[in-house]
Amino acid sequence: MPPTQAESVIKNIIREIGQECAAHGEIVSETLVAFMVKAVVLDPSNGFNTDRTLIKSDVQKLVKLCVTRLLDSKNPSLDTIKMQVYFDMNYTSREEFLEEHHRVVEARLSSVTREITDNRACVREELESLYRKIVSYVLLRSGLGSPTDIKIVREATAALQSVFPQAELGTFLTLSKKDKERQLKELTMIVTGIRLFNRDCGKGGEGIDDLPAILQEAIPATTQHIDSQLQVVQDQAYRYTAILEKVAKNPLLSQEFQPYMLKEALYNLRQYEIFLQVILSDVITCAQEVEMMIKQLGAQLEQLKMTVKSKTAVPTSQVFPIFIALSNLWTSFQDETVLISVLSNLSTHLEPFLGAHELFFPEKLMQDLLDGVAVKTDVCRVKEHMEDRVNPADFRKLEWLFPETTANFDKLLIQYRGFCGYTFATADGLLLPGNPAIGIFKYKEKYYTFSTRDAAYSFAENPENYIDSITEKAKKNAELIQLLELHQQFETFIPYSQMKEVDKHYVKPITKCESSTQTDTHLLPPTIVRSYEWNEWELRRKAIKLANLRQKVTHSVQTNLSHMRRENYSQVYPSKTASTQSMREGSSQVPRPQIYIAGLRGGQTKTTYGVKVNLTRSVDET
Repeated sequence: MPPTQAESVIKNIIREIGQECAAHGEIVSETLVAFMVKAVVLDPSNGFNTDRTLIKSDVQKLVKLCVTRLLDSKNPSLDTIKMQVYFDMNYTSREEFLEEHHRVVEARLSSVTREITDNRACVREELESLYRKIVSYVLLRSGLGSPTDIKIVREATAALQSVFPQAELGTFLTLSKKDKERQLKELTMIVTGIRLFNRDCGKGGEGIDDLPAILQEAIPATTQHIDSQLQVVQDQAYRYTAILEKVAKNPLLSQEFQPYMLKEALYNLRQYEIFLQVILSDVITCAQEVEMMIKQLGAQLEQLKMTVKSKTAVPTSQVFPIFIALSNLWTSFQDETVLISVLSNLSTHLEPFLGAHELFFPEKLMQDLLDGVAVKTDVCRVKEHMEDRVNPADFRKLEWLFPETTANFDKLLIQYRGFCGYTFATADGLLLPGNPAIGIFKYKEKYYTFSTRDAAYSFAENPENYIDSITEKAKKNAELIQLLELHQQFETFIPYSQMKEVDKHYVKPITKCESSTQTDTHLLPPTIVRSYEWNEWELRRKAIKLANLRQKVTHSVQTNLSHMRRENYSQVYPSKTASTQSMREGSSQVPRPQIYIAGLRGGQTKTTYGVKVNLTRSVDET
């Protein structure tokens, strides 16, 4: 059958089941009907084969079975399924809720914003009307009072005029649509900050609720209410568990009452307990956020007082950022108020899904069944077997995790929501809390805890057998798929609220062991540059020296070994003056020539006559 045709058939089946239930006075949502169709088809006792196409008789049988189960008022299993569907349809995470809340607020303001940004006012009356619309927009967006209260409108108008006089409307109208929207948001935050500051100073704040005080009162009240509900439900669950343990040991008791219904009632209580813990966790987060924001609010107001003091005029660059910060902080208070209200209503609306436990199991019957039975809490069961730990040496190829060997021991995603898989498989669906201190069993990248050491050993011997048994039991009771988080085995049953969380919660263990390491003093070779010089004059001197060396005959030579260590020079020695020596000394001397010319100075006559006289001695005379 093509997918589109199959979807059409399923829609028709869901519609027909809904009409049948409405005819009997029971109004059911399409989501609940769709869940019930899957549950009925999944149950092997109903005989549906998912591999073949449904024929007309199969469809009629399916519709009849679904209508019968949906109209069964004495069925704890149906109450649990309704509770799961309701929670899935109404619960969102904190981040998603705040994002959706802001989107809804923006959508509600869109029409008012459009009236302002599309306005083409020209005459005085139109400009005054536009200014009044801007005041209304500021009040609606800030949520600080009604725009129909004249006192609140006057206060907001005065605050707006101090930062945006009516004379500036002309400039405002010339802006683009996006710039107008941006300026409107900015004006809203500034006016909100001014009104909050005036309220703190006792000079205004008409119509502004004291949200910090309201939250400080509402959060503890909500927490106390959820805690009291948790206590009642847990006490009842402990009593059911004790009775089921007694029945498991004495099968004759099962003839007196219906143990399968008691198990379904236990599933109902455990699912309610889990949902309350989810809500309580969000409430605690709100309490932490509010506590932090109250400190920030006091600091912002104190800073604003120190900035303003008794000055007649303060620069806008100093106070506007603080006003905007005050506005954002107050918006966060409003978000927390809405979130607390939604969480409180959600916990209240879950109560009707607990079913008529007193009708199914009256107090007198419960007292008779509890006769001679010790009712144990989950904490007591865990403490009983704190010392009974698994010995990893008994398992060569299996891995066990313990608190002292695993850093993120408390953050691991335990299968079956922390309940003991062995007890559930062997005790016909009994839910007992697992004890991580015994040891967490790691099998195919999944983690399992057990109520006792013997249960751990038995499960580890043949894990696949017990895992398959649990899956088969979940097919008969579809509420177990969400209760025990069996979404990987039944992908079509993953609730929308948990689809994004399936992979997010998967955390691998970080194992710990004792080891020592040695760190070298110097991991890397030194990178000190010996030739570095900070003095530019020294650099200049070296440059001149290098330039001069280029003109020299002798050059310095460096090798790989001498590089960066010392300077090497090559030196040339000039040749010496050589002399020879004979056996005896001998010398020869030539007479020095001595020639004189007389009469050069002249005399009494006009003509000068010179007389050359040679006085050189002869060689023989020397």
